[in-house]
Amino acid sequence: MMIKINSRLPDVGTSIFAVMSRMAQQYEAINLSQGFPDFKVSEKLIELIHQQMKAGHNQYAPMPGVPSLRKTIAEVIHQTYAHQVDPEMDITITAGGTEAIFATITGLVSPGDEVILFDPSYDCYDPAIRLNGGIPVPINLLPPGFAIDWELVKSKITNRTRMIMINTPQNPSGAVLTESDLRILEEIVTKYGILVLSDEVYERIIFDQKVHQSVLRFPGLAAHSVAIFSFGKTFHATGWKVGYAVAPGEISKEIRKAHQFITFSVNTPVQLALAEYMTHPEHYLGLSKFYQEKRDFFLGQIKGSSFQPMTCYGSYFQLLSYKGVSSKADVEMAEWLTKEHKLASIPVSVFYKDKTDNQLLRFCFAKGEETLVKAGEILNRF
Repeated sequence: MMIKINSRLPDVGTSIFAVMSRMAQQYEAINLSQGFPDFKVSEKLIELIHQQMKAGHNQYAPMPGVPSLRKTIAEVIHQTYAHQVDPEMDITITAGGTEAIFATITGLVSPGDEVILFDPSYDCYDPAIRLNGGIPVPINLLPPGFAIDWELVKSKITNRTRMIMINTPQNPSGAVLTESDLRILEEIVTKYGILVLSDEVYERIIFDQKVHQSVLRFPGLAAHSVAIFSFGKTFHATGWKVGYAVAPGEISKEIRKAHQFITFSVNTPVQLALAEYMTHPEHYLGLSKFYQEKRDFFLGQIKGSSFQPMTCYGSYFQLLSYKGVSSKADVEMAEWLTKEHKLASIPVSVFYKDKTDNQLLRFCFAKGEETLVKAGEILNRF
């Protein structure tokens, strides 16, 4: 007898990032689809990891994370956001930002709970909610500004609303939330007793004199929030999969209950190396300037093209409208551009639950100048 599989995610296939990267490889295209840098990780950081490995630190780390790393993170948070956290109780080291998100939802969202999220949203949000029996309540954000309508948010709150998920700087739009946005959110969650999951993995990549408005800057909001961060994004090492969640102790306790059964603990020598590396602010404070130069260089390469850039205030992604180029649906356009013109991107409709198609493609500019020049030459054919 054949085994019957009752899929818990019957509508979910292979991630669009894997699909487009595979297509880029198949057609020998420039890959600006998947969000990873193509330049080197700091030799100093790699050497620190090597030293820790040679010193014998190769066994399981403590489940919440190496104490020295959590202590360093607490100091950085205080310096950056003027917010005091307890490194013992409030910080949990995770296998990347994605695991931090999943452990948070697993630990805090029960069957039937509603979670408000904003589309276009990163593709792990909705499945993580549904796998835990939660009900996603998506609210569409639209170009050019992708701003949140907070009155609409209030209208979506019910007695089953458990959590609101935000992402700033936002992937894929590059939009950032303002101080006003965060103060309104603070009023909402304190009034209704709602949790916030704040995906802030691009905290250090923000442009044009904007200031990253972390939930940790606002005491009332911080008391209701889990803030998610990523070393992979900050130190050009996405393959290491190391991130962390910051939340008040009572909330962190529930996250850790899930975390211990998802990964238990995270790479020990990398944690120890990061603890030392992060004590030098120059290793992360120049990141905004570095990536703004990347963004501006990429935009310079496509100047004169019929592809029109959306405003990008953060992350390392640039949205381009192709309305002046083609009437194709965005998935079809991304495939055509990859196959026929050897440039891979991500269609933005995949970030919407209802597949809203604004004829936008997402391009990653965390690449070397040679790569961006070649991409610009392709886009300038149109």
